Amino acid sequence: EQPRWRSRLQGRLYHRPMAWLEKAAIQRADLGLFHGAETFQAYQGLCRNSHLVQDIHVAEADHISDSALVKKVAGVAGKRPLRLIYTGQAEAMSGPTDWITVLERLNGLVVDFNATWIGDGAALPQMQARIQRAGLTECVDFPGFVEDHGAVLQAVLQADIFMFCHKTAETPRCLIEALTCGTPVLGYDCTSERELISGQGGDGLVPCGDTAALAQRIAELDADRDRLARRMINARADGMPFCAAQVFAQRAEILRQHLPVGQPLPPHRRRPTLGQGWDAARN
Repeated sequence: EQPRWRSRLQGRLYHRPMAWLEKAAIQRADLGLFHGAETFQAYQGLCRNSHLVQDIHVAEADHISDSALVKKVAGVAGKRPLRLIYTGQAEAMSGPTDWITVLERLNGLVVDFNATWIGDGAALPQMQARIQRAGLTECVDFPGFVEDHGAVLQAVLQADIFMFCHKTAETPRCLIEALTCGTPVLGYDCTSERELISGQGGDGLVPCGDTAALAQRIAELDADRDRLARRMINARADGMPFCAAQVFAQRAEILRQHLPVGQPLPPHRRRPTLGQGWDAARN
């Protein structure tokens, strides 16, 4: 594993050239499919024909069933510890130090909880050290990277709250997966996140970096389990439209409408270009 300073330097050296190449590729595209509201807002002006899509791979069978939702809602009624979860890389963009700070604040608010961060990353040792110093090792788990995606979804389904502290504007797939599992998402405010939880009342988001406000929101839901149960039902409703079959059908219809069939590609456009967070489709 290369030193962190070298990784940061490499990222800086690659950032400008990659940003220029992405911009040039999008400007040449005849059709742009952009994943999530933040990506769409950032790039739609560069492409002559832009469309907002969701890039997810959750099958309809992976959504929480009616019976499982009933069981989940009933299970939160008691005074057992609140179950918190996050799935993703332990890197700066995911706000891992903020996530730990929220747990420390919840402990100060005397909230009984169990928390799990599924995923590996450079910040994981620091997170584990802080949890140890705070005396929370018995209630915070770091299983690392879990290859079995089904096992990850099952862990999210069993959680009461999906807590996130994302530092960058994006539409993380993990939030969509949480909704399909009937798990309310609480975290930092962003356009995409606000749209995703439109049916949950909109009170699950706080300003970026406000760990005190996020801890307070979670503590309030812990104290009002009926309200938390309603949030689970709303989360499931928000997640219903997100399944692979539907989003792929949407993409196929966009391609059918906007990309003529049977026309040969010009020589300079025969290599499709894909960039992180967006797809450029060419005719």
